[in-house]
Amino acid sequence: MKKVQEDIVELKEMKKYPSQLYYEGSFELLKQPKISIVGTRKPTQYSRNLTTKLTSSLAKSGVCVVSGGAMGIDAVAHKGAGSLNTIAVLPCGLDIKYPSVNKNLLVDIERNGLLLSQFDKGFRATPWSFVVRNELVVALGEVLVVAEAELGSGSMRSVEFALKMGKEIFVFPQRLGESSATNKLLQEGKAKAIYDIEEFVSRFAPKQIQHAMVDEFLEFCQRNPTYEEAMKKYPDKVFEAELNGDIVVQNGKVIVSA
Repeated sequence: MKKVQEDIVELKEMKKYPSQLYYEGSFELLKQPKISIVGTRKPTQYSRNLTTKLTSSLAKSGVCVVSGGAMGIDAVAHKGAGSLNTIAVLPCGLDIKYPSVNKNLLVDIERNGLLLSQFDKGFRATPWSFVVRNELVVALGEVLVVAEAELGSGSMRSVEFALKMGKEIFVFPQRLGESSATNKLLQEGKAKAIYDIEEFVSRFAPKQIQHAMVDEFLEFCQRNPTYEEAMKKYPDKVFEAELNGDIVVQNGKVIVSA
């Protein structure tokens, strides 16, 4: 367990900068673009699927996923990103893999990703340490994604931190009667809905990654695929490329502009 010796710029947005911070793993992950993701410990399959899709896409695009190592959405987010591309912030000492059901996941993140904690070795989680953990999770990310949450849940405390820090909040569109907290955030204009995961991810991917994604699309179009094939593989790129004049569609085929 190592003590962080340098300032972390993002944490200056916290009400009080941590007096101590410990880590295990790859400290370099803190230098990547980061998105914080929180949510219920008992998510629906719908929220699990979208969280996995989002975090996997973020990781492939060079964006690190930050969450709290808990059951439910936290664990789904860490797994979706892969241990090499995730930061888990714990409400206990780093020597205690809490919750125990996520022990293997947290050990994997410790080896390949990054574990962070404000608590000394041997410290066990308490109700107030979860709140401390939540503030740190929110502070690290450029924005906060609340995958699913009910009113009065711990995730709403994270929302409070995000609002105080002036961070944008994003949620998945949910059915009526489910995820009451995220639906209320949308209703009150405090959050924005993620309707297109690839479009959302492209906002935060490093420029060199964005260029690589564009090049990959144009390389695909060099083969003159049908419009239907292009839409199936790159639904978010075709229309934009047409508007930019990068491609044209002739006789049902996609052609790269000269």
